[in-house]
Amino acid sequence: MPPFAAQQPLFRAYDIRGASQYFTSSFIQALGRAFATLYNAQDSQPTKNISTNASVETKQNAIVVGYDMRIGSEAIAHTLSTVLAQQGLRIIQLGLITTPMMAFWAMQYQGHGIVVTASHSAKDILGIKWLVNNKSPSSSEIQTLYHQLSAHHGHHAYPDNQANNSALHSENIESIDNNYDSKLPIDLLEQSPTNQVGNVYIDAIAQVFEKLFQHHYSATAANQKNACKLDLVIVIDCMHGATGSIAQRLFERFCQHVIVLNDIPDGNFPLGNPDPTEPTRLNELQRAVVSNAADIGLAFDGDGDRLMIVDNNGKIVTPDHLLYLLARIAITEHPNSLSDSLLASEVLFDIKCAHHLPRLLSELGTTPVISKTGSSFMRQQVQHPDNQIVFAGELSGHFIFNDSRFIPYDDAMYAALRLLHWLDQTHNDINDKKPLADIIQSLPTIVSTADHYLPMPQTTTTDCSLVEQLTRFCHYLQHLVDMSTHNISSSNQQLKNTCLPATTCKSSVCTCATAKAQIALKQTHELLPVGTKLSCIDGVRLDFAHGFGVLRQSNTSNSLTARFAGDSIDDLKNIQTTFAALCRPFNADLAEQIVAIPAE
Repeated sequence: MPPFAAQQPLFRAYDIRGASQYFTSSFIQALGRAFATLYNAQDSQPTKNISTNASVETKQNAIVVGYDMRIGSEAIAHTLSTVLAQQGLRIIQLGLITTPMMAFWAMQYQGHGIVVTASHSAKDILGIKWLVNNKSPSSSEIQTLYHQLSAHHGHHAYPDNQANNSALHSENIESIDNNYDSKLPIDLLEQSPTNQVGNVYIDAIAQVFEKLFQHHYSATAANQKNACKLDLVIVIDCMHGATGSIAQRLFERFCQHVIVLNDIPDGNFPLGNPDPTEPTRLNELQRAVVSNAADIGLAFDGDGDRLMIVDNNGKIVTPDHLLYLLARIAITEHPNSLSDSLLASEVLFDIKCAHHLPRLLSELGTTPVISKTGSSFMRQQVQHPDNQIVFAGELSGHFIFNDSRFIPYDDAMYAALRLLHWLDQTHNDINDKKPLADIIQSLPTIVSTADHYLPMPQTTTTDCSLVEQLTRFCHYLQHLVDMSTHNISSSNQQLKNTCLPATTCKSSVCTCATAKAQIALKQTHELLPVGTKLSCIDGVRLDFAHGFGVLRQSNTSNSLTARFAGDSIDDLKNIQTTFAALCRPFNADLAEQIVAIPAE
């Protein structure tokens, strides 16, 4: 058996993540050496500081390293730091931070960073995320890291005396407290050194809003800062995650009335997983918003890169509506210098978002672009040099502002602050003074299921997955519809009287159901009415006149994910019935599970 075969499932589509028992000392040490090889291969280049636009010259590759609140994360971060330092890399220790804060600090140096986190997962899960040159790794690069780790394990035994003597390389391990003043020319405003990691991050965000709302901030003298704070009552649920270490300080910098729940970072997660998208997980926040007559409730996941919100009536705002609001903010607050390019701007949304979203985005004057699910996929598209993307978001609560004001990363706290500033402006607009609930009420109603997980069906008679079979089947149905729409009447008559076999799989050994399925033209038009839009970039998505559905393979587990939405409950049920009919030739149990998914 190859070395670390048991750890191979940890290397997933977006990061390294899995059960804590697999994060053994030998595995972490080998992983540290693999990271060292990766980072040492990068050329040391000057980097531009986001807050001062000053270039920072470095000869030695610097890696920022932080960790979340999980039991075991700090120890893993320490081991990785030690191994990386032994391999000649300069390590900047950040301590307990959010993932977006790691991304912010990586940008202050050379774009290299590691954070030990399992995001919103359960307490017995550990994980690691990283950046190379400010970019998240692709799934293939993650697999390459695993193969490199396995290949070099036998050649790099870790001497016990070296493992226990990290002091030999302590000159390569630094903290912001000890080195930041001399390394980067940022004015720390005489803040306490123990808070520099958070304070520099907060100051950088403050500079964004000072530039965005110069008329508002400059109208108030420096000694009357409270007068220019947002006149909003906000409630924040940190869910015992990493945001608890900074949320109070950050939001009190901008808001007059801040109420924080569960802000003590606790890896035991006494109230449940730090996942704001889980059913009932926002109940406490909803009650607190109502009891405090708050304007809005904010919820962050364990590592601070996902946002969910509750309106002033205590109702959860669907991520589709939140994505639209944030996209609207990104477009309306776009820098004037980029106004010409705004005409060709794009907003990226993932394939699980509801059918109304593309139309709403088009009405804003931007081009809606559908994407595969996954925040790392979105970041890769946002960071492409030829992109026109001003904003990107997905159903799970990841949102990226790409307007050159701040880091192009899914920072939930930053996104929340952009929303709060916009909401405060609407409150102050005499002609359009609306609370958040009224703003949401003006948007199209979405009747939907949650993003639902379904067991992966076993396919014993085929070498093709169910999603592959369904994809080919839908392409074939669409072909039939196109033929019946465009062919001459005699051909139409021939089609109506014929049952046509579905397209066969290209594999010579496959006996999947698509090779045997037969379908009449009448049933084809019932399943895929004329005008139905098919997208297969990530599973199968169908957009109908009054709703949509998507069925895809999860990137993070061996399961299918499904979501359906309609303009009404009847539309929703019809779409679920259609997807069940499409899946029934391949797996009858799956068809019944689809019909049984309840509306939210």
